[in-house]
Amino acid sequence: MSHECQDAASTGRGARRFGMTVGNAPRGGAEQRNRQLAHAGVARAQEILVSRYRLAGPQASFELLRQTSQRFNIKLHTLADAVTHVPPPGPGAAQWFPRRARYSPPPLPGLGVEGAERRHHGAVLRAAMRRMLHVTDTGMGNVQLAENGLLRLENHTGLNQEFTDFFAFVQDSTTACAQAAQERRQVTVKDVAVADIFDDDSRHAILQAGARGVHSLPLTSPSGAVLGMVSCHHERPLPGLTQAQLTALDTLGTQVGRWLLWHRHTVVLDALEHLHTVSTTDR
Repeated sequence: MSHECQDAASTGRGARRFGMTVGNAPRGGAEQRNRQLAHAGVARAQEILVSRYRLAGPQASFELLRQTSQRFNIKLHTLADAVTHVPPPGPGAAQWFPRRARYSPPPLPGLGVEGAERRHHGAVLRAAMRRMLHVTDTGMGNVQLAENGLLRLENHTGLNQEFTDFFAFVQDSTTACAQAAQERRQVTVKDVAVADIFDDDSRHAILQAGARGVHSLPLTSPSGAVLGMVSCHHERPLPGLTQAQLTALDTLGTQVGRWLLWHRHTVVLDALEHLHTVSTTDR
């Protein structure tokens, strides 16, 4: 990941190739859009489970997803995304992931996450956001996860409901997080009011929350895949971050990205294995 942060106002056209604009819905339509997108992912998983395990119907598959997500302390939409995208178990297989190697969670030095919290998705993401805000000296920030081709808002602080509703899903849009995801590097928007990567609605959603400057940090796997994003928002335009700040954030993005990959390959697969076992036993 490059330490270099460019002014997003001068590189907005490149971000548009990522094919993501926030919103794609006028103000006031965000709530309906969010419900549709949230339902779509879970509905796809329900259909897969009904077909694969010959369940009684969508309600039975929803209860299976809900109970499994609670048992393994992962979000329902994260489990649904895994059901949709992880290759299915073999026909008649007793286990979904036979001979799967297991690993301890990777270290997260400097995040203050210890003991059982090292396995807890929400605790790690909140700690990552706190670290981002500490390094950049601001009180506004948010964390997004990359799921099903979208960036989905997971945690936030200091941002109002109009902002969080509008940016609950980033899809087909151009903004700092979209550019950072496409280019797999940190991106600074020095002044939202004049940056050309925003449409009128997304610019309004940021400015009305009291933010003028934005910095976005990709959370990347060792292979460079973007698994999530942490962004900080500043009341005044940003002249840019120092090299020391950029280096500290690079370390954060690498550490948390490695942890997210571990979580997907361990806790989420444990949940899928449980779901498979319950479904084949009860069938």
